[in-house]
Amino acid sequence: MPTKNLCFFGLLLLLAVFNVAAADKQTIKIAYLYQERLAPAALSNLDPFIQNKGQLGAELAISDNNTTGQFTHQKYELNKVLVPVDGDIVKAFNALGDDVNLVVLNVNATQVNQLADLPAAQTKLLFDAVSRDDELRGSQCRHHVLHILPSRAMRADALAQYMLKKRWQEWFLVVGQTAEDQLYAAAIKRAAKRYGMKLVAEKSWDNTYDARRTAQADIPQFTQGEDYEVLVVADEQGLFGEYLDYRTWSPRPVIGTQGLIATAWHRSHEQWGAVQLQNRFREQAGRWMEEEDYAAYLAVRAIGEASVRTKSNTVQVIKDYMLSEAFALQGYKGKPLSFRHWDGQLRQPVLLAAPRSLVSVAPLEGFLHPKSELDTLGYDAPETACK
Repeated sequence: MPTKNLCFFGLLLLLAVFNVAAADKQTIKIAYLYQERLAPAALSNLDPFIQNKGQLGAELAISDNNTTGQFTHQKYELNKVLVPVDGDIVKAFNALGDDVNLVVLNVNATQVNQLADLPAAQTKLLFDAVSRDDELRGSQCRHHVLHILPSRAMRADALAQYMLKKRWQEWFLVVGQTAEDQLYAAAIKRAAKRYGMKLVAEKSWDNTYDARRTAQADIPQFTQGEDYEVLVVADEQGLFGEYLDYRTWSPRPVIGTQGLIATAWHRSHEQWGAVQLQNRFREQAGRWMEEEDYAAYLAVRAIGEASVRTKSNTVQVIKDYMLSEAFALQGYKGKPLSFRHWDGQLRQPVLLAAPRSLVSVAPLEGFLHPKSELDTLGYDAPETACK
């Protein structure tokens, strides 16, 4: 047979083998469900409103999953479902169909259980990639929902560990007017009691204050007369907290939702390979990776890790492996991440960060636990209200 014909025949054979291998690949279908938000009032020109937080993290993770899938004969598909502000999120969820059973949710906290309780959700595994609510991990938990971001209790405990290490134990708590501020304040009070902090004062920030125009006059007066070591602020919307630093009557550090914050991810984080993830994301997105991007990335990567290890695309097999002691996920924070079987929370180190620097990482050295030091953050198994 002429050499040219042999080459042609060999090429056809390689194509046939490739097509057979592609057809034999196991497909893992993942949905990313997101409802758009209204842009909040512009309190600062420094941090523009980002509508697609989370989506680009999921896209980066699906690319990483498929890189691994080339060697494990698995293919990962990401179905992005973006619902308008006034759209019907329930209708969009029901339209996912029976063949998409792994769903990453980027919806507000009240919608998580609204979707989880739908008949169509009972055969699916849901990944809550946005909420911080302790109740969703506690008395309102659903056992087919896994939570990615640290809860408010985990964040408050992380701050309390650092404050105890510094021996800054007398706190002045300032609480905003929103329901979220009240929930964060409750987590701070729990952490204070847990770690022996003293709440020497607590005040509510009144909406009649205009922190931007009268910060130099109002804040010194607001904080005057209290003897404390740390000012703790509960302002999740960012309505006033940024204006407390450097304006208090006494020279005191600010922590909480502003100042020194506890977060899952931060642009200043560069250790343990994080700089490579930061750079890859910035190259793709043209901006810094936000917490929601990181959470969506972890959710999709967790699916990839579990499906590769189990060689399965079955929901129950993937869930059982994720909740087992064998599961370990690289999170670029120094320790492998895993899920708590009692409430579905992803256990993970929590970053303590100032606006432009990483200050520390919790749990801090010296805070011990019989099984995992990561379980010193948030609600441990004996404390859980998840039944």
